[in-house]
Amino acid sequence: MAGQKPLVSGLYAITEARLMPEPVFLAQAEAALRGGARILQYRDKGDVVAEAPRRRRQAGALRELCAQYNALFVVNDDPLLAQAIGAPALHVGAEDAPLPALRVQLGRAILIGVSCYGSVRQAQEAAALGADYVAFGSFFASPSKPRAPVISMDVLTAARAVVDLPIVAIGGITEVSGGALIAAGADALAVISGIFGADDVEGAARRFTALFGDRKE
Repeated sequence: MAGQKPLVSGLYAITEARLMPEPVFLAQAEAALRGGARILQYRDKGDVVAEAPRRRRQAGALRELCAQYNALFVVNDDPLLAQAIGAPALHVGAEDAPLPALRVQLGRAILIGVSCYGSVRQAQEAAALGADYVAFGSFFASPSKPRAPVISMDVLTAARAVVDLPIVAIGGITEVSGGALIAAGADALAVISGIFGADDVEGAARRFTALFGDRKE
């Protein structure tokens, strides 16, 4: 259907500067896409002012790379950057800028995902305000977010029953634990260290992708 937003499903790879130094940044991102990542999020916690040129350069390059692989490109927590480079998607926390304000700023075409942590109520509120997908986690101890509370997989089952949006699971997910999250209701698995911390990024991405079986993207 013309104008339909892309499906949020499958392997959702998230960049991490400590695992992806600049000389290999794009090569590792492309390896994840070759391995089957259907979504790639640019997550960078550098100074949004002092490091703006680098952030814009990297994000723009990733946007083009994702277009080559027919994958969804997402900017994390930076509406101005998303707007500047024409990103097709933005991910924010539930406590960040309100969705109605983001829609005014960015328009209806951009896909917006919202982190709801362990709260089904927050997911319902985000859905009511026009979110395109919701994310829950951390489901396991995470080296990328060591202070994040660990939540039960029951949250996925509860959310699946009341939220009619794609659901993303995040937080310490491995090739072993990912299948259980999918069975509990996750449409996508968001992974950082499990992919970009692997010796073989493409191989790790292929193994995560295989957890989704023959699901059509």
